[in-house]
Amino acid sequence: MIARLLIRIIALAAMAYLVLPLVVIMGASLTQTSYLAFPPQGLTLKWFGVLFDDPSYVSAFITSTLLALAATAVAVLLAVPASLALARYVFAGRAGVSSLLMSPLVLPYVVLGAALLQFGNDFGLARSFEALLVGHVVIVMPFVLRSVLPLLTPEQRALEEASMDLGGTPVATFFLVVLPQIRGGIVSGALLAFISSWINVELSIFNTTSALNTIPVKMFNYVQYTIDPTIAAVSAITIVAAALVIILLDLLIGLDMLSERQQP
Repeated sequence: MIARLLIRIIALAAMAYLVLPLVVIMGASLTQTSYLAFPPQGLTLKWFGVLFDDPSYVSAFITSTLLALAATAVAVLLAVPASLALARYVFAGRAGVSSLLMSPLVLPYVVLGAALLQFGNDFGLARSFEALLVGHVVIVMPFVLRSVLPLLTPEQRALEEASMDLGGTPVATFFLVVLPQIRGGIVSGALLAFISSWINVELSIFNTTSALNTIPVKMFNYVQYTIDPTIAAVSAITIVAAALVIILLDLLIGLDMLSERQQP
């Protein structure tokens, strides 16, 4: 009984430790002072108004959202067939292909960003949305692969073969048998991919301009010269948006599904 109580206290303390920085950021975004202060010196929404009155911040929010959505969608479309190929077929160089697709997990994003800038220059795509999209797909695709591959088990393969034996077409088998089995991996991988794309600075900073900017790069550049509650307001909006996405996912598909491994 005492051990269980102690574990609960430690768990609550760990949760409080993780949540406290978020509380500080939210509080600092409401201060009336022109500098970051916690506890907030008075309460105001002034800094949120300053944020939305600045077209560069609004543009950066839109760019980050579109970029993360597009990179996640392309990564899923590429990672799912790649996972099926790696799990289903034995071919020369399979280990090398798998290592190549996973390599962005261990390569520094700064190196990838510099390489993408050079690559874009050669093709006339430097510092463009297309170049950013290519780079973000490269760095987020491994998250989807890592989430989907473990679900493609021999048992799942047996169900797929049974469907084919019973006359199911490859397309019908994929959508009715394979997809439900790997749905949790796709959703969790896509969520990780979106977050990784949204918060990326190291790769994006090489491939953005004053007119084409993402919110993390905008914040990084802003704090080089000014530190005021506008930064906290941007962070607060991001925190609230993340919380709303999690709640929406829980309402639509259930968060348990993200960690649930489908059993045949």
